[in-house]
Amino acid sequence: MKTNTLVLALVATTALVAAGAAQAETWRMAHKMPADSIEGRIFQAVADRIGEKTDGEITVEVYPNEQLGKDDAILEQLQLGTVHIYPEGSAYLQKWVPEMKFVSAPFLFEDREHWSRFMASDLVDGWHATIEEEAGIAVIGDSTKMVRGPYRVMVSTMPVESLDDVAGLKLRLHPDELAAAAWRHLGAEVRTLAWTEVYESLGRGIVEAVNSPVALVEPMRFYEVAPHITRHDEYPQGLAFMANADAWNGLDEETRAQILAAYDEVADEFAAETDRVAEESLERMAAEDVSYSVVDTGPFVARMAELYRRMDAEGALPQGFLEAVDASRAAN
Repeated sequence: MKTNTLVLALVATTALVAAGAAQAETWRMAHKMPADSIEGRIFQAVADRIGEKTDGEITVEVYPNEQLGKDDAILEQLQLGTVHIYPEGSAYLQKWVPEMKFVSAPFLFEDREHWSRFMASDLVDGWHATIEEEAGIAVIGDSTKMVRGPYRVMVSTMPVESLDDVAGLKLRLHPDELAAAAWRHLGAEVRTLAWTEVYESLGRGIVEAVNSPVALVEPMRFYEVAPHITRHDEYPQGLAFMANADAWNGLDEETRAQILAAYDEVADEFAAETDRVAEESLERMAAEDVSYSVVDTGPFVARMAELYRRMDAEGALPQGFLEAVDASRAAN
């Protein structure tokens, strides 16, 4: 009798262990940044924290440096579920909802707080819901919490000291119709290139400048071939953690809460670190005779206001966009 009881206990224990193993999942996170960059460290920290918070039920493997492909390939894998998380600017989701490009509207938002309020608006929530329904991609967490940058700069082969210096400048941009229209309106000659092709293209003169979060200039070594850095605060940036919607919604409520807690904790911990890394990076590059300046963005804002007014008159802006921007200017 005791033997039977012992056997039943062993069977039950084995079944529980097997059930636990069956519930454990391995997720893949892909990104384009060097693993030792500030963003690479953020992504690894989120992956590690998810494992800790979920007690190993979710293990996240991180693939940096476009190891699993470039943007389009990763977004396709994200839809298929072979990649589970892709942290990037949420404007990349304009592939399914073209209006998403306006979350990075150049020289429109007064400051980061203004932008954060806009990102929490019903208008943007509606865009996210449409993306999840049509593309099967969910944005998890508050993308404005995870600071990217912490501000944007232009890295160039020649000094850019005013709006006049943008005229005729061969500027690398990511695939984004609004960004291209904006910088053409500001006078630049736009070239669309992959992020990992920028260094060589600057060195060969294919492009003369690139916009970048300041903290990524040194890890990408752009300053070696373009020794002028100009802060222009083109637009505030965050990191949207895009997830395969089926994988995300397939988790129980507790596990989703644990993942969101991991995201929030890392965002809080790295906010000051991102500022510190940027300041130290600028100091190191200055020792390499790299110039740094802050441009007067007033003329940029005024020139872009012309474009936004024209686009609004032509019906080229999303319905309710400027109203949502205006409503977000002051905290309620």
